[in-house]
Amino acid sequence: MNVQNAQTWQSVQKEVLRRIHAREWKPGDLIPNEAELAKEFRCARPTVNRALRSLAEGGLLERRRKAGTRVAVQPVAKATLNIAVIRHEVEDRGARYGYQLALREVRVAPTHISAALSVGVQERLLHVMALHLSNDTPYALEDRWINTIHVPTAIEQDFRSISANEWLLQSVPYTRGEIAFAARPATAENAKHLNCPENSALLAVNRLTWDHDQSVTAVQVLFAPGHQMRTHI
Repeated sequence: MNVQNAQTWQSVQKEVLRRIHAREWKPGDLIPNEAELAKEFRCARPTVNRALRSLAEGGLLERRRKAGTRVAVQPVAKATLNIAVIRHEVEDRGARYGYQLALREVRVAPTHISAALSVGVQERLLHVMALHLSNDTPYALEDRWINTIHVPTAIEQDFRSISANEWLLQSVPYTRGEIAFAARPATAENAKHLNCPENSALLAVNRLTWDHDQSVTAVQVLFAPGHQMRTHI
């Protein structure tokens, strides 16, 4: 692999995995830090962070604050669920991806959102709604609030050509998150966006992500009827 082309966290992850499997980095070895890897791969440091975090979640790396990152001596198999770029998810299924921005506004959030993000009830946050398509058919409806106090650069994005989902994963690191799954009936508005009958059963994925003690975003993704979620163990 030409490391100069490692521009996504997936490509960085692939190269790190190659080095581990080839024993270029042996169990117990301390690997280069994020800044060094970002310079070598010619990519942003958050891109490296995302790749290493994913491998740590999978049990292949051990990351300790101020002690660096080491190859796990005894890798532990874990069930993992990564935050997916919805575009990649659609394309990995062999379908053509499409994207439509439905709403972008800066306003005071509902109280349950401001409470979840631990911001003042009068703080103005960025609210983005977007429809993701698979072969021109509704795939998922993204309803997202971004904490622009912590992520002020989000205000500069119009999100017409790139989704907030993809931009955040490319641009903003996160250290932890909470995720919940539920079945919910489609409201009239949901049904209009997802082109399904009102009260259809939808899979709702609610996620909250944090960068240490600062909230990043709260999002609900509603998937069209019949959606199947896949992960790996």
